[in-house]
Amino acid sequence: MEKQTVTIYDVAAEAAVSMATVSRVVNGNPNVKPATAKKVLAVIERLDYRPNAVARGLASKRSTTVGVIIPDVTNIYFAALRPGIDDIAMMYKYNIILTNSDDAGEQEVNVLNTLMGKQVDGVIFMGNYIDDKLRAEFKRAKAPVVLAGTVDPNNESPSVNIDYAAAVEEVVTNLIARGHKKIALALGSLSQSINARIPTDGLQTGLNQGKIPFDDALVYEAGYSYDAGRKLQPVIADSGPTAVFVGDDEMAAGLINASMESGINVPDDLEVVTSNDTIITQITRPAITSITQPLYDIGAVAMRMLTKLMNDKELDEKTVTLPYGIVRRGSTKSAD
Repeated sequence: MEKQTVTIYDVAAEAAVSMATVSRVVNGNPNVKPATAKKVLAVIERLDYRPNAVARGLASKRSTTVGVIIPDVTNIYFAALRPGIDDIAMMYKYNIILTNSDDAGEQEVNVLNTLMGKQVDGVIFMGNYIDDKLRAEFKRAKAPVVLAGTVDPNNESPSVNIDYAAAVEEVVTNLIARGHKKIALALGSLSQSINARIPTDGLQTGLNQGKIPFDDALVYEAGYSYDAGRKLQPVIADSGPTAVFVGDDEMAAGLINASMESGINVPDDLEVVTSNDTIITQITRPAITSITQPLYDIGAVAMRMLTKLMNDKELDEKTVTLPYGIVRRGSTKSAD
């Protein structure tokens, strides 16, 4: 026999209180006498009552649901941003709908529209590319959108990031100080703004300060995966840089393993620095020197910004830039 769903009416009747009182207890409203709240909570536990989020949303004209768009749910960097999002969402009693956009522009638009069709109250967007079409969809959306770990070159959407260009510049400056004159960049798709402009700007600035000419032949396009790094290794080896900055930790791991297998020692023959400091950087051998990002905080701050926008509050800052660092590990040499 199918178990009958317990409703708010059942809880109110059993506890001998009004439905409004049950609602206040469920939503943590302090305007309930402690003894009454204790009695209602005991009934809720005994009856195994589970509040209906859909019904609450209909009553309040809000879904209490947030959409999170990730380009690839298997990518460790974006996965590392989620705990911060989840914790703040839970704190403010929002549910999460996680969606995968396959890092494709048209699919990102489709996923965004699907979430809007589900009447989410807001969206956290994580991706590698913001184009005019997607930007227009953000403006057209009836719910606010905040970018996390994602760069909009036009700075039209609220966002949380580190200063990626400054971080790459510091990496390059450190490499030059250790005697490197041929430094490569290994990035994802160069059609994506986060790759095409920002790291390249950091490389150029660092090279200019070191009076080393920029060579765009040393900027390589790959993908955000271990296999992409392995496939890129012989291409990089043919051009002979002595150091390389890699835009993804999994790609860096693939590049290092393939280099070592081909007789190129890391770091003696090739120094490698990566960008995200995910767990990948610590479990490779050698462990990988990396830019450090406050991954939890990026997600948490983005979600906090979204809660403000969903409640019609103004943001103190539209673009939040969090501090970064650089942690040195075995994939680079010690300073001379």
